[in-house]
Amino acid sequence: MIIITNNKKVATELHPMWEIQLIRGSYKDVLIWVRDRIHEGHTLLTHPLSGSVKPNETPYKSILISKTAKALDLVSLQIIEDSINTYEKFMKSSRKYGNTNPEQLKDFQEVDYELLMGALKNIK
Repeated sequence: MIIITNNKKVATELHPMWEIQLIRGSYKDVLIWVRDRIHEGHTLLTHPLSGSVKPNETPYKSILISKTAKALDLVSLQIIEDSINTYEKFMKSSRKYGNTNPEQLKDFQEVDYELLMGALKNIK
């Protein structure tokens, strides 16, 4: 499995135990990168909108996908496309996380990290 993330805490804490693709960009950039991998035949192993943190409430996202690419998985494709649309909807119509100080960013990183760790424990 591959962890796709824009969270430096995830990359630092879990590399080299896990294969990690660190995206230097936004939550949406992570979603787009995952969508492009799904088009190549990878499948989603965690939901892109997992947890109770809405896309407009955090700048960080970590998603698990399959390591190997096979045939296009239409279920994964539908989920990621719906997730991108949901992201767009939240970013247009809701209050965003806005200006944050370094301590708040660390908190956002920690929440994303803990959500991912829960998923990794369940998948093992």
